[in-house]
Amino acid sequence: MRKRKLTPKQVLGHVTRYAALLLILVAILGPYIVMAVTSLTPKAELAAAGASLIPSALTLDAYFELVTTTPFLNYLGNSLHVALMAVPLTLVCATGAAIALSRFEFLGRRQIMTALILAQMLPAVLLVLSLQGQLNVMGLLDNKFGLALVHAAFATPFATWLLKGFLDGIPRELEESGSIDGASTWQIIRLLLMPLLLPGMVAAGTYAFILTWNEFLYALTFTASPATRTLPVGLQLFIGEYQIRWDLLTAGGVLSVLPVVAGFLLVQRRLVAGLAAGAVKG
Repeated sequence: MRKRKLTPKQVLGHVTRYAALLLILVAILGPYIVMAVTSLTPKAELAAAGASLIPSALTLDAYFELVTTTPFLNYLGNSLHVALMAVPLTLVCATGAAIALSRFEFLGRRQIMTALILAQMLPAVLLVLSLQGQLNVMGLLDNKFGLALVHAAFATPFATWLLKGFLDGIPRELEESGSIDGASTWQIIRLLLMPLLLPGMVAAGTYAFILTWNEFLYALTFTASPATRTLPVGLQLFIGEYQIRWDLLTAGGVLSVLPVVAGFLLVQRRLVAGLAAGAVKG
């Protein structure tokens, strides 16, 4: 069977399509490649005038210095601690709200859903002073749990919408059959809905984790000591008034990406399923 010959117009279409995909790939991966190469470039070469994008030699000195002579591991542990507190808080609040909004009819339901959307449009900087005052009153200023509460509050609206969209796609007949079998409301939620909701919860939890892991403004404002300072805040300390340690900054950036990539590889199947279901059915 002979292959069908492409016309010049079809060839041009294929070339244009692949060229666009290549440009998108370069735009996405390019900064990470530059960051990784810079982290492996010797310090003296980075400090020299007219440094080349391609280093003359590769070295792990920046990683060794970062781990052994700076509080990087402390900042990494703080970020992980805050994220592991923010994710469960987000999932508990978002799951309860999503079940209520998806399965129950009550006064103000539509207004609450609208408020959740509007909350995403509110600039984070507008709430800095009010949140700082509230955390101070509660004694949670410069506290990792206080920072986790703030991050969970900002992750919950989107997570709620995502989980609600997922729940809307689960047939109500399953709950009705459970009621006929004598199951209580809590048993229906725990034994029927929660297992089916797991992909959506993975997607919502991943979103909350990444938001917490990368957040800078609140972490900078609400933490003051190395014991509570998170990774994004710690990395910016390598930007000095007279010198920028590009080798340490990029090495820290590479290491900070690894936990997110590792987490994504572990949950990628459920994450994609949850995002697709929540987006389509929402």
